[in-house]
Amino acid sequence: MTGSRAEAAYARAITAFSTPTLDLLHGRFAPFVVASLTLLFNADRASVAVADAHAEMAEVLDELRAAGYDEDDRRLPSGSGRDVCRSWVRLGWLIQQIDDDVEVYRLSAHAVAALEISGRTGGGRTRVSNSRVRTLLEAVEHLSVSAEVDPVRRLSRLQAERDIIDAEIARIQVSGRAEPVDDEELLEEAENVLHLARELPADFTRVAESLRAMQRDVVAHLRRDERPTSEVLREYLQRAQDVMQSTPEGRAFAGALRLIGDPERIDALTEQLRELLDQPFARMLDGSQRAELDAIARRVELGVEEVLAAQRRASHVITGQVKTHDPLRDRQIDDLLRDVIAGLHGWSGPATVVDPVRSMPLVDFGHLRQTTSDIRPPRAPAPLTDADDVDFLDHDTRAWGGPRYAELEEYVAGLGAEFDLAEAFRAVPDAARRPVDLLGLLEIAHRNGLTDGDGISTVEALRPDGTTRRFAFGAVTARSTKEDADE
Repeated sequence: MTGSRAEAAYARAITAFSTPTLDLLHGRFAPFVVASLTLLFNADRASVAVADAHAEMAEVLDELRAAGYDEDDRRLPSGSGRDVCRSWVRLGWLIQQIDDDVEVYRLSAHAVAALEISGRTGGGRTRVSNSRVRTLLEAVEHLSVSAEVDPVRRLSRLQAERDIIDAEIARIQVSGRAEPVDDEELLEEAENVLHLARELPADFTRVAESLRAMQRDVVAHLRRDERPTSEVLREYLQRAQDVMQSTPEGRAFAGALRLIGDPERIDALTEQLRELLDQPFARMLDGSQRAELDAIARRVELGVEEVLAAQRRASHVITGQVKTHDPLRDRQIDDLLRDVIAGLHGWSGPATVVDPVRSMPLVDFGHLRQTTSDIRPPRAPAPLTDADDVDFLDHDTRAWGGPRYAELEEYVAGLGAEFDLAEAFRAVPDAARRPVDLLGLLEIAHRNGLTDGDGISTVEALRPDGTTRRFAFGAVTARSTKEDADE
């Protein structure tokens, strides 16, 4: 073996062990991480609310610490449930995102692969079974048939397959029964199905993560503004419309989706799995294997939903970025952030003296417009017309109006120099003896000057509809003319 081959193999091994998948399995707290992630996530729980995950992780830590597993420093991490989950996000084992306005955690593709490896190695022996070899041979056979371009050889293969099927049909028609399959062979088939199903969650998660990575790449290239805007918009709008075809993983998933994306096919798969669990050979499976077999359809359905949700989110983000992209504004924001960061670095020295901001600067806006409907300056309203020009079309309307000042002032002028307000109101004609006219007479008396008496006066007012109202007030002596201020 040459030195270059050894170095290349060693470099590949270093690269493999530097991935989050093997880092999780080879880490200091690997058993705790695997056990905790297995408790938090399952086939029916692909995402967990952040608050719930922190609380559940705190309970797991408390239980294990109470059981004495923290005596060895290598067994349990320190900190709270929140600290542990946050560290897993930084290490790439959990993905933090927003689903329906709720912040949730999801397993990354690396974590899913690590759990699959752990479950496969810890779930019993791995054997070279007839089912697994047959699966391999059938896959190779199908690949060979698909790649065949010679029509004669392809027809020969199809004819051989049809002869085998026809022979089986004839045998069942003659015997009237199907040949029973040994339970041990069925058990091997079931274990092979479980082996294949364990790889699906990691495959789905890798597709979703590749879509999210493509989304970040599109937004980053758009913000760089390295090419003409029209070219960038044309390319990325096309990618937004056809995002599933933009990555190798997406194209592979699109092909698989044609097989498993039909709801009827998922329902048929669920029914087939339930029928298999009712078969006698299913009793040879342990409880975890039975639960795993029963959850295969749900895993497939959740995986498809995860990828489609990532596709919709990527399309929405890219389209929104394209519509709102403003290179000038982005550059201004970037320059501002760089200036802020540079200023913060300048304050980082221990001897730096920073003058505090004691008040915020004031901005002089000048005179702002107060209206938007008329650009002309406001003017005084038009003068009111003379009261003599007013025509009252309805006599009853005026009767219910305000005091009759003209009639009351003329009436007061005919009284003596001083008069009792109550007696004067009683002598007013009925048309001017309304409750409102009493207020008008009080106003005239107050203007001319009045003197309060010791007693209480009562008067009866007549309303326009003929009803009366009685009023009481302090006795008042009024003057018919205004008293001179120099007297």
